[in-house]
Amino acid sequence: MRRDELLDLNDVLQHPGRKVAVDISTELPQEADVDLLTPLEGYLEAVSTGNLLLLKGEFSTRAVVECARCGGPLEVDVKFDVDEQFPVEGVPSSFSSQDYARVKPEEPFQLFEGNSLMPEALIRQGLIVNMPMQALCQYGWEGPCPVAEQRGELSGPDQGGRPEFGKLSNLLEPEEDAT
Repeated sequence: MRRDELLDLNDVLQHPGRKVAVDISTELPQEADVDLLTPLEGYLEAVSTGNLLLLKGEFSTRAVVECARCGGPLEVDVKFDVDEQFPVEGVPSSFSSQDYARVKPEEPFQLFEGNSLMPEALIRQGLIVNMPMQALCQYGWEGPCPVAEQRGELSGPDQGGRPEFGKLSNLLEPEEDAT
């Protein structure tokens, strides 16, 4: 059975040393949590050593994330490498007619259907891991951010900390010395 969303790696697995290379471009239509501005593009190479299936590649895209300070939208470039190894069991069919090589992924989520890779699942994993955790707008943590000011979050270098604690500071009166 041939499906467009699967990459058949059976030939590579049955003939160690053979390499397959494919260019991939996807918009990850199944992924609702990621807002891509450009398609996720790159290449993937697969080769079998007989005991391992090696996958290597490079991918890049442009995505929209939220600023960690003000929550405003930010456009960021995301680039990442794929460098994965999956164990192979069995004897490649090029060496024996009694058996065949099979990928035995040890992942808790499904990346393979038989000896066919689900490339979108693999590159989705790489994209999610490589998205910036605390992206900041041009104002950063130090400068005054107009969006944060509109929301009443005035923390900056001159405010000295979080605004909710600044409102409580007037409750503390300095203690007088009882000497």
